[in-house]
Amino acid sequence: MAASFRPRTRRADSVSRILVVPLLALLTFLAACGPSAVVPTAPPDATSSAAPPATATPVAPTATPAPTFPLTITDDEGTSVQIATEPRHIVSLTPAATETLFALGAGDRVVAKVEDIAAYPPGADDLPVVATFQGVDVEQIVSLEADLVIAGGGSPSFTPTSAIEQLRRVGIPVVVLYARSIEQSLAGIRLVGLATGTSAEADQLTAAMATEMADHGAATAVLEHPTVFYEIDATSKIYTVPEDSLYAEMLILAGADPITTDDSYEISLEELVAADPDVILLGDDADYTTAADVAARPGWGDITAVKDGAVIPLADYVLVTRPGPRLVEGLRALIEALHPEVLR
Repeated sequence: MAASFRPRTRRADSVSRILVVPLLALLTFLAACGPSAVVPTAPPDATSSAAPPATATPVAPTATPAPTFPLTITDDEGTSVQIATEPRHIVSLTPAATETLFALGAGDRVVAKVEDIAAYPPGADDLPVVATFQGVDVEQIVSLEADLVIAGGGSPSFTPTSAIEQLRRVGIPVVVLYARSIEQSLAGIRLVGLATGTSAEADQLTAAMATEMADHGAATAVLEHPTVFYEIDATSKIYTVPEDSLYAEMLILAGADPITTDDSYEISLEELVAADPDVILLGDDADYTTAADVAARPGWGDITAVKDGAVIPLADYVLVTRPGPRLVEGLRALIEALHPEVLR
């Protein structure tokens, strides 16, 4: 379902239309540069895990040779990881990493994975699950003779820090990924390519992704940008997207002026009503929340999106938030909801 929002008078220099210009420039740069633009060569600033601001100037690339083993790489937490030989028994502890490994042609080397509500890719269906929200089965990973583990970082860490430390103590290389921007998402794909000996495939994939995302972003940049509230959850408190996040960048590229918050993800009802979004996108809670549910909430009835019937569930919300090879599909899903004419 596409939005039926009523265009309102907005500042011509809305935040989203200002930020989309450097974001498009960055994507164009990454599409042209290949692997060297994003493969980490030094640890990130240990004092901050935040994504670079959208206005950051891209750093000129340096030549990066094809990977040969043994090699040492620097992961997203700044840890130097030594990989002795090309991995043959890979364990994926994030859904995005599972998708990435299969997209790069390394799926036949994946021996176990994290639980994934999306059940994707199809080829991963029969893999043993060694991690859930309850924890990581380190003993099973060791028994599978894993020679590379791809884990998820963050604060708190997606993969428990204790599990990462246990795996490293027994000599298993663990590469931690943590993407909070489109640029970092593409860098993560290339880092997985480097770690698995599939750099050529990663370069080709990320260049194609950057090109298509830049094309879509250029098409939406000239359109009216509705103010959009992306709802993550509102069961008790109301949660939406942080300003410096992958969510926010995806919304901006899709032609939205997103309502954002800080890293707490929380926004008050008073703040939301004052922002008065044109469109409400039901994202991570789309499986259990309907437009009728939103309209029935106390205090929400006067919001323009509710009055105009522009409350839209995103059936494939995982595509928007998962920093992997299907980000382009996530961008298309957002554009289909907000500016479907761009895809016609």
